Amino acid sequence: MGNICRSPTAEYLFRQRMKSRDVKFSSAGLGALVGSPMDATALQLLAESGIDGTMHRAHQLTPSMLREADLVLAMEKSHVAAMVQLAPEVHGKIYLLDKWLHGNDIPDPYRQPRTAFEHVHEIITQGVSSWEPYL
Repeated sequence: MGNICRSPTAEYLFRQRMKSRDVKFSSAGLGALVGSPMDATALQLLAESGIDGTMHRAHQLTPSMLREADLVLAMEKSHVAAMVQLAPEVHGKIYLLDKWLHGNDIPDPYRQPRTAFEHVHEIITQGVSSWEPYL
């Protein structure tokens, strides 16, 4: 939602994993804290994996961003529904990040202890890995 925890984590993990491919990644939130940096705990977990996310600033999702994307990955089913409302014509290219695993929502760790962030980071890492063969 705020583009400071889950989606930027996924964005930076995808960037690291796919840096040898000609694929662009970005993230945005349905209720973005525009201009805010990534949450400190999410940032720290990325850093522990050797990924620098300090340049991230939260962006608000727009219909044009959805139209321009080839693929849109969401963290929750409610996010998919909200994006389809925002730009109904993109319905066929919006999926859950967890699609190839369990098809579950990825919980929001915002304002929770580090253990919640660690759990979500692992789920996102697995989700990113599950999409790699398709990109």
